[in-house]
Amino acid sequence: MAEHLCLKVETLAKCSDDLADTLLKWQDDLRLKNMSHHTLRAYGADIGGFIDFLLDHLGKQPSLNDLSEVSILDFRSWMAKMMMMDRLSNASRARSLSGIKNFITWLDKQGIMHNPAIKIIRTPKLPHKLPRPIHEKQAFDIIKTAPTIEKHDWVGLRNRALFTLLYGCGLRIDEALSLDIKDMPRDSFLRVTGKGNKQRDVPVLDIVEKSLHEYLEECPYPKENNRAIFLGAKGARLNQGVAQLAMRKLRTTLGLAQNATPHALRHSFATHLLQNGANLRQIQELLGHASLSSTQIYTEINATELMKIYKAAHPRDRG
Repeated sequence: MAEHLCLKVETLAKCSDDLADTLLKWQDDLRLKNMSHHTLRAYGADIGGFIDFLLDHLGKQPSLNDLSEVSILDFRSWMAKMMMMDRLSNASRARSLSGIKNFITWLDKQGIMHNPAIKIIRTPKLPHKLPRPIHEKQAFDIIKTAPTIEKHDWVGLRNRALFTLLYGCGLRIDEALSLDIKDMPRDSFLRVTGKGNKQRDVPVLDIVEKSLHEYLEECPYPKENNRAIFLGAKGARLNQGVAQLAMRKLRTTLGLAQNATPHALRHSFATHLLQNGANLRQIQELLGHASLSSTQIYTEINATELMKIYKAAHPRDRG
């Protein structure tokens, strides 16, 4: 399916046959690793931009041999172009570099090609950004209002079920949308397949199960085991963009800030658990983080909120 592809036909057409064939093999390998659609699209954009640079830089279709001979200066020229001409942020340039490093590292591991210069290029420094959760009342308002703003009742119930699942279980949007009916919760647990094809069992609240069942009862499409739980209006697996559009409608209706996104519900799940006494190890397991350091960022959110409350409440600071 096209949504599982990362490479555009135009990108492949700009490469020599050997490089185009190798790119397709790399793409197949990425798909086998169960990478998210978002990551696949990002890698495709990264490769596309780099191939455009090489085409202009070399004055011909780049080949595998050309890629092996790209120098440190060439890589730095590409990074400079993204900054000066394309005006990409440090985060965008870092992501692009990561995509190219992934491809070249894969080539090396496969014994196809070696280019040590890519390892010398430094990743642009990224600002330290904290996740932006929403408040508990805002999360409840989103869930309560979701069924009321859609033309078809079952679509509104679908959105409520999805957002309840994201907030109630801390799932990534990709994890939720990849669930099939056969994956429905059993014995109050949901088995989730996350990044790197790693599985974890997540406890499910009664309200989450109830919301899922109410949606499935109203959904007009046949309930087959291998069918996606969350469907779009035409019966295909729900697209992330449709879920994001539904959240934008809710933001407008409820007057919420732009940080109210489907992914913010996952951040809110972790933040609110921490505020209510859960420890970091427990939250790490629930979120499916490979490293505790990824989970520790939520302690910084709590510290930031605590300082805001302190500064607003302390009589000396109000002075």
